[in-house]
Amino acid sequence: MHDIKTIRDDLAGFRTDLLRRKPDEAAADALIAKLVELDDARKNAIQKAQAAQERRNAASKEIGAAMKAKDAALAEKLKAEVAELKECMGALEAEEREAIAALETELAAIPNRPLPEVPFGADENDNPEVRRVGEPKKFGFKPKEHFEIGEALGLMDFEAASKMSGARFTVLRGKLARLERALEAFMLDLHTDVHGYTEVAPPLLVRDQAMFGTAQLPKFAEDQFLATRKIPAAEHQSLVEAAEVSAPGPYVKELQKFLIDDKDYLWLIPTAEVPLTNLAREQILDEKNLPLRMTAGTPCFRAEAGAAGRDTRGMIRQHQFSKVEMVSITTPEQAIDEHERMTACAEEVLKRLGLPYRVVLLCTGDMGFASQKTYDIEVWLPGQDRYREISSCSVCGDFQARRMAARYRPTEGKTPRFVHTLNGSGVAVGRALVAVLENYQNEDGSVTIPEALRPYMGGLETIAKL
Repeated sequence: MHDIKTIRDDLAGFRTDLLRRKPDEAAADALIAKLVELDDARKNAIQKAQAAQERRNAASKEIGAAMKAKDAALAEKLKAEVAELKECMGALEAEEREAIAALETELAAIPNRPLPEVPFGADENDNPEVRRVGEPKKFGFKPKEHFEIGEALGLMDFEAASKMSGARFTVLRGKLARLERALEAFMLDLHTDVHGYTEVAPPLLVRDQAMFGTAQLPKFAEDQFLATRKIPAAEHQSLVEAAEVSAPGPYVKELQKFLIDDKDYLWLIPTAEVPLTNLAREQILDEKNLPLRMTAGTPCFRAEAGAAGRDTRGMIRQHQFSKVEMVSITTPEQAIDEHERMTACAEEVLKRLGLPYRVVLLCTGDMGFASQKTYDIEVWLPGQDRYREISSCSVCGDFQARRMAARYRPTEGKTPRFVHTLNGSGVAVGRALVAVLENYQNEDGSVTIPEALRPYMGGLETIAKL
């Protein structure tokens, strides 16, 4: 969420950042004009409501003075005026709320402003490589893709998953199921024991406010999964009342449209970033406790609405997958260094697994909606003969914090400030499994287990077909 005051204080700078995201001058100018118009309408509505309230207060005092002066006619006239003002106050306050909601709705749909060092570009082809670590292994045979390896082992079953759930699901069995579990446990141990993150076991189902807070809603609703449950009428009414009190201004109506019947609606998390970041929601943290670092290993759920025809085979792009997530809550001064630190933590996972990778800096046209700056870590997949994303580490500034009302109190100073938020994959477990299978495959179809994972596999060194 953007701050309209910051925008209006530097309209030229805001326009420049809009054009870096999307080079369409007509659209940028139209958006800025609309924002100014909506902000003026907001200010006007506030002024009218305040003026009416001030006049009502003044007239109420004048009634007492008129009665004291025994001027009954004036007192009655003033009483009539107060009654009229009281009647119109409701309409003026409604106009004020609507004006604020209209502006905030527009602001909520605008992506974050990229940092100056983020390169301009259209898509992934314009992402500069920052560094490359490890050399891809040279095989004495044509390396297979992970799904060929998994199916040949009899431990990866897409057909059974499809019968139960449809496309983009997988059933893992036996040692491959254990390998996936081992990868998650290894990552969590590394991030907690070595990197100092606090492990959290968060809910997998969240309300609209949480998804709005991290900017999955409303823009990316079609890429999410929604769950429902039938609820008693009394509980339903309490949900409606809670929505009216706690929902962000622009999203009250969005919330209420899901509360018109006797069902409760919850979203399946697309990443643990959502519940972890929302732990700072509507709080004022102490600066001495920042940065706050959290990690979680969770199932994640994505509709992959825009992925038709892409990665239809295998585990690269699934509706359900496991991921270890890292989230940091920082002061503005800590955020950039924390971004480099978080990226290094994700890289350490791949280093310890002995997987070749590269780091790229996302250009303005490829970075996420809520991000100011993003590094993607891409692991080498010999079966595909290319690097594929396995982690994305982003710094978001106060973009999410404003949506969540997440603040901290500076050690020196009384006025709370918005925190800055960061998130990163530490890393995607399913894609790590893919990378291990392809990089550690052997000509006979077996897979050597990386040394870092053997303690989690009961000392097993190789997965082979029985």
